[in-house]
Amino acid sequence: MTVDTRRAVDGAALERVLRRQSQAAQPPWLHGEVARRMAERLPVVRLMPTVLIDWCSAAGASRELLRQAYPRARAVRVETHAVSPGMPAPWWQSIARRTVPSIDPEAVQAGVAQLVWANMVLHSVADPGALIARWRRALAVDGFLMFSTVGPDTLRSLREIYRAAQWGPAHAPFVDMHDLGDMLVAQGFADPVMDQELLRLTWPTPAAALAELRGLGGNADVGRFSGLRTPRWRSRLEAALAERAGGDGRIALEFEIVYGHAFNPAPRVRMTGQTQVAVDDLQRMARAGRRSGTLG
Repeated sequence: MTVDTRRAVDGAALERVLRRQSQAAQPPWLHGEVARRMAERLPVVRLMPTVLIDWCSAAGASRELLRQAYPRARAVRVETHAVSPGMPAPWWQSIARRTVPSIDPEAVQAGVAQLVWANMVLHSVADPGALIARWRRALAVDGFLMFSTVGPDTLRSLREIYRAAQWGPAHAPFVDMHDLGDMLVAQGFADPVMDQELLRLTWPTPAAALAELRGLGGNADVGRFSGLRTPRWRSRLEAALAERAGGDGRIALEFEIVYGHAFNPAPRVRMTGQTQVAVDDLQRMARAGRRSGTLG
């Protein structure tokens, strides 16, 4: 049975978010903090990867953490909007930071990595299940996936402001961690483990809060306001945020951070009178057999 894992979102808007993040001079601060917290979970991974994939590396803020954890591993950096081979990086990236070679997702070989690391990217795609399937394809047998994303309790206060003002949806819906766990199982991962924590970020002014939200993403809900917002609307939003300031006068917003990890098991083939096996699965079974000594 095929399960539709697509979100009811504007895919083009999400693409613009990923493009903007990949071209930013620095990744969002929150991405770096979540990467640090996710790295604290690496001790559960006992294998030492020789090849790891850092998915959407530029915005993931994880390069140094992964280098410290696995200094001998070859890091493959994947970008949704990678620069094509032989083409120079955009001039603003060269000025803003050192450009690190990266590849497009389509160029990732099947079964090449022992670890796929994907920090704060899953909520920025229209079809999380398809991306999870792509991650599994990139993993070797017994390889390990670690990812983080945001959950439905994210920006709850902002949604309340939009609802009270009848402004439509504040952002596209986020996927619950239990549904993400089901997607992992549906795509063939084994022993998925999901957990979450709620972070509360604060800013000195509404303008500072909105500027950071801009760096974190954008409104890709299909039912969002379709026109351009006015300065008057912006002033009303800032005033509504200021009304919710705490006793210290700071603006607070919530972020539910979801963490997940799972193993890529050897493919299982159910034998029938006529059995069809994907080429990728045959290759995985062959590699697994050679390691266990069951194949010549």
